Amino acid sequence: MSRVDKRLIFAAAALLMIFSAMTSSAAVTPAGGACDVAADVALEVGDYAMAIRLHQSLLLSDGNNALAHYHLGFAYGMTGLTAEEIGEYRTAIALGLKKWDLFLNLGLAYADRHDLEGAAAALETAVSLSPEHAETHFNLAVVYERENNLNEALGQIIAALVIEPGDLDAANTDAIICARMGDLASARSIWAQLVSVAPDYAPARTNLALLNQTCGDACDPHKDFEPQLAAAVQARPKGED
Repeated sequence: MSRVDKRLIFAAAALLMIFSAMTSSAAVTPAGGACDVAADVALEVGDYAMAIRLHQSLLLSDGNNALAHYHLGFAYGMTGLTAEEIGEYRTAIALGLKKWDLFLNLGLAYADRHDLEGAAAALETAVSLSPEHAETHFNLAVVYERENNLNEALGQIIAALVIEPGDLDAANTDAIICARMGDLASARSIWAQLVSVAPDYAPARTNLALLNQTCGDACDPHKDFEPQLAAAVQARPKGED
């Protein structure tokens, strides 16, 4: 599972998939609005330009359609228009839409713009709305780690691993947090285990080698290791699989 990917879930079905879980049926908003089927099909197949046009057209006649604002924001985000994406998500929320994946996507959009405070607030809401989804805990852990809120980051990454104990990205992030907290033994153990069970998983190999080359058996992780860890290209996987 890629942990910094956007997720869109259509309320008409209980289908959950990475990136988007969509049906061709209209999904009803709390206010009673519904998205246009053609607009959502365009979103489903990745025709984001068409999805934007059709959702904009729908909103001209039904400007209070919270779900349409959400879907339009998602389409904006998939075309790199992050400011517009955030604006549409915030409009959907103001209109009463309260879905965990909406707040997840809002948090990821804020993170894209390096607004860690906004990202944390949105992801905290996503976690509270649906604590059973590992990706909410994972992304909140990553944001907390970037904020140097390491104790909270550790708690969230553990929660993600409880839900999906075999997730490689979560385990790698767990080790990163441990290393930054000065627990080099735990970090080394986690990375060594990852290398053993998943030898093709490059982030663990990169970080274990970095730890061994830089620190050996003992070092000051903040002075000697952390700057290089932060600079390691594969230290924190992000983007699409």
